[in-house]
Amino acid sequence: MFTVSLQFKGLDASFEFPWKIGIVSFMAYPEMMAGKGDIVGNIRKLVEDPFFDGVEVCALTDKQWEQVKKFIGSKTVAMGMQPDILMKKLSLSDFDSDIRRRSIETMKKIVDIAASRNLGTVAVCSGPDLGLERRDEAKKLFIDSLRNICNYAAQRGVMIIVEAFDRDCDKRLLVGPVKEAAEIVRAVRAECSNIGLMWDLSHAPMLKETPEDLESAKDVLAHIHIGCSKLVDGKYLDTHPVFYGPGAVNGIDEVKALLRKLLKIGYKGMVSFEVRPEDGQTAEGVIATSKGVLVSAYLRLVSELLGGEA
Repeated sequence: MFTVSLQFKGLDASFEFPWKIGIVSFMAYPEMMAGKGDIVGNIRKLVEDPFFDGVEVCALTDKQWEQVKKFIGSKTVAMGMQPDILMKKLSLSDFDSDIRRRSIETMKKIVDIAASRNLGTVAVCSGPDLGLERRDEAKKLFIDSLRNICNYAAQRGVMIIVEAFDRDCDKRLLVGPVKEAAEIVRAVRAECSNIGLMWDLSHAPMLKETPEDLESAKDVLAHIHIGCSKLVDGKYLDTHPVFYGPGAVNGIDEVKALLRKLLKIGYKGMVSFEVRPEDGQTAEGVIATSKGVLVSAYLRLVSELLGGEA
């Protein structure tokens, strides 16, 4: 967490950033998704950075977790299973009942791991979008799968977070536009309270959304990702490049607009960076740039809220 300082009507004023800040470790260090690199050491760098209050990790072995838990202290650790779902071609909304059953059982095992490590959150995503004609049926299957998983997770004190992805550009998943994603989460919440929605600023351009669209999901919004999509030859890619890198879509103005909307709707959750180094870049450089963007966006927002008198 950080504080910005400025002058207001001749007085020095300080404003603490109102949300806890996290980072997706396996995007900052993408080799982690393949189980490579200094996984424990990289997580330690992030956890020991005072700027961050939490870190999102992918599947860690028991040996890795035994090392990680020694230094996490009071920091929040969550499990992000979106890479596993996508890379292993799992689908909680698949029309093939065997694939769906295998996906549900895999997520239940992850819930067991999270519970055994006292990690309170597991993030998931839907399967691929199969087109308009089958979309409603696929949503019903996804809701059934989520109910199954959430009922199981509730007994273990674990919350399930559903991340919305693009539908037409890169990942092309069923979920999807924030309004539809919120409806799915509400349908599950009718039976299970341990579910929420994750909205990613990176995916907004691909969905033709802006932070204003969060108004329709404020009652179920549980987590925010901050980052960029990439525009190459007129095509959006979900690669999470660093802010102001080649082709990066989103910057200080877009982050400021997001923070403004989060304030307006009374959001209380965490905001996490999801940024990835490209060729010739380092995780440390990408993270430093992201911090600068967030601080600058918040400083501009505070100044505007003070009526431009700062």
